[in-house]
Amino acid sequence: MTDHVLIDVADGVATLTMNRPDTRNALSHEMRAAMADFLDAHRDDPAVRCIVLKGAGEHFMAGGDVKSFAEFARDMSPVERRTYFERRIHNGHRLILQLRDQPQPIIAAIRGGAAGYGVSLSLASDLAIASDNAFFTLAYVNIATSPDGSSSYFLPRAVGLKKAMEIALLGDRFDAHEAARLGVVNRVVPDSDLEGEVDKLARRLANGPAHALASIKRLVHGSLDNDVDRQLRMEAESFAACSMTADWAEGVTAFAEKRKPRFGEG
Repeated sequence: MTDHVLIDVADGVATLTMNRPDTRNALSHEMRAAMADFLDAHRDDPAVRCIVLKGAGEHFMAGGDVKSFAEFARDMSPVERRTYFERRIHNGHRLILQLRDQPQPIIAAIRGGAAGYGVSLSLASDLAIASDNAFFTLAYVNIATSPDGSSSYFLPRAVGLKKAMEIALLGDRFDAHEAARLGVVNRVVPDSDLEGEVDKLARRLANGPAHALASIKRLVHGSLDNDVDRQLRMEAESFAACSMTADWAEGVTAFAEKRKPRFGEG
């Protein structure tokens, strides 16, 4: 275990807190590995029905640990640097793919800065709630490199090609309200309300129909790459599979009886 990630599981909600506040929670190998291990270990855990990502202290995540880049690469040749960074970035990408493929809904709770890979975590999460003091920047161009962490994939799909180009080419900062307008986050709340609003949303999802929520994630992510024929086949298969679950039986029964469904009890 590592103290680079703090983990708390209560009432169906797992909260993963990136815990390097002295570096604005810059991504480390230990942080990535701890998050990846948790996702793997709890993929089919009925006690984990929703996952929240947050940062310790005043910021969400500052992206990669740029200071460590310089230290590791100081005595490397250009070819060695290329090999090193390609391997390091592939490791970070595996975490993004896990977030996308994880059956549980994932919420990013964003306070303060989200830079580089922090923007990617926001985009790769299923929902993102930002404090009104949050700000965002890709910033890669400022260290003379191109984006990683999936932002070049998710960002154009969220904000459109021209705006994605502007964000990536200029590396400028934008605030939480602009992030919501663009679709980088779902909503903005007062800083003092962030934990409460995220907890309310997480508990709502944790009390939802787990199989259906996982199916929704799979369908929506698949739609980014599928043609319409494949997507419609997936919808039919998914609906039929949901109809075999106890939650489906409870949902339609509760609808007929005009009462609130009690999912996860069957």
